[in-house]
Amino acid sequence: MKAITIEKYGKRVPFVMTEQPMPDIGEQDVLVEIHAASLNPIDYKIKQGKAKILLNYKFPLILGNDFSGVVVKVGRRVNTFKPGDEVYGRPRKNRIGTLAEFIAVHEEDLWLKPQNLTFEEAASIPLIGLTTYQAFVDILNLQKGQKILIHAGSGGVGTFAIQLAKLMGAFVATTASEKGDELVKSLGADLIINYKKENFEEILTGYDAVFDTLGGEALEKSFRILKPGGQIVSISGLPNARFGKETKAGWLKTAIFSIASRKIKAQEKKSQTRYHFLFMKPSGEQLKVIKEFMEGGLIRPVIDKVYPLKDTEQAFHYLESGRAKGKVIISIKGA
Repeated sequence: MKAITIEKYGKRVPFVMTEQPMPDIGEQDVLVEIHAASLNPIDYKIKQGKAKILLNYKFPLILGNDFSGVVVKVGRRVNTFKPGDEVYGRPRKNRIGTLAEFIAVHEEDLWLKPQNLTFEEAASIPLIGLTTYQAFVDILNLQKGQKILIHAGSGGVGTFAIQLAKLMGAFVATTASEKGDELVKSLGADLIINYKKENFEEILTGYDAVFDTLGGEALEKSFRILKPGGQIVSISGLPNARFGKETKAGWLKTAIFSIASRKIKAQEKKSQTRYHFLFMKPSGEQLKVIKEFMEGGLIRPVIDKVYPLKDTEQAFHYLESGRAKGKVIISIKGA
């Protein structure tokens, strides 16, 4: 099968179109012919080696963390899916590789594709949908009438997050540039802060929650807008000791996380708030819920550009530029 691979970690390491063996499938695996995949910041973080403390892979490595496609074969203990089913999913962290013509996925990590979406649209959803759902439902328990700040509202995660927060009845503030203003407004944002001209920490106060997709200075300033008891969920900040314990990362990694996140812990204590680092888990059951949202027209996909598989490197450069409004998609069927 054709696949885009890298031979080592590094920002300037080239992507190479290669021929790879077809994936083997286990008893509970589903073999999927991939029609489309989406790119996410985690992909270039993995490529650059920035995620090695959480994820360390063997080479050659096929990147890619979510997909849509058609089932071609199932393992002997699989009862949920059959050949011909149109599916979408997010493989577990040790089985990534969606920038390829085929992938073997555990049956618990995918679900039937929303019928009203194209393969490209469906491929845009799994990672951002699961990330946001787990942040808002599993961690924050976001309630009707609560106030949440969503950073980078016109980005891939942000476009889904605004819609889910509104669906849950929250008041949504978001940061965006003038170019993203109309998009986030159309998705339901109640308050839009132009981050190029305004400082969100000087405008917002008394918020219940922050969904941080940026890390760094934006994360540090986010503590200032929370009321006591407020919470931050970050997908771009540092893992902390709590994350290490919850994920059973082992004492050494947990100790490293604790030392690295000391500044965040001090901010938690000072502001009487709670910080959570989120590394999303695959879940077919949650994809089933998200499918219902999509088919009900409650949430819509937002796609910026679609590239053919051969132009993966160009697509990565565009994603890393930070200019994308919504998702960047790789079309694979017929590559």
